[in-house]
Amino acid sequence: MSTQAISDQELIGRYLAGQESALEKLVQRHKNRVFAYILMIVKDKELAEDLFQDTFIKVINTIRSGQYKEEGKFIQWAMRIAHNLIIDYFRKAKRIPIIENRDEYDIFDKVRLPVESVEEMMITEQIHKDVKRLIEYLPKEQKEVLVMRHYNDMSFKDIAEVTNVSINTALGRMRYALINLRKLVKEKEVILSM
Repeated sequence: MSTQAISDQELIGRYLAGQESALEKLVQRHKNRVFAYILMIVKDKELAEDLFQDTFIKVINTIRSGQYKEEGKFIQWAMRIAHNLIIDYFRKAKRIPIIENRDEYDIFDKVRLPVESVEEMMITEQIHKDVKRLIEYLPKEQKEVLVMRHYNDMSFKDIAEVTNVSINTALGRMRYALINLRKLVKEKEVILSM
């Protein structure tokens, strides 16, 4: 029986039953796609290798602990783990460039930071919360494209590749997501104004 004929779920079942080679087959089946996705985002081979390894460590630990739930395709779940690890890495690694002040040049003479009032910050924060809450009402495919585009700053080409659809389909899902969000804003206006 060829490896491709065996489903991901069956390989997971075999691994949990003690067949270590089943996990190796599962990783071999999906490693190129997961690694390519990570490398495409981080653009650093060593970092991509680290994140790839972390992804599959998390995958293995989740499967071993019995917390893996077959909610769809294994590859989508693994890609979501990789994606979350990439986001975590960038959050932790936010680097602020260090510029030293010298007598002849003071950086604070050149930089003017916009000062947002407390009220403006609270309003902005509330708007972001409201929008995130409304996004949850969107169909899964539309929500996925919208989050990848606006929150993860991915191109439509990358989105199409990750979601395994054409660029036109990704663009269409985004268009319908925005149309549906506008409808939701009108429908939920009472909630948003609270």
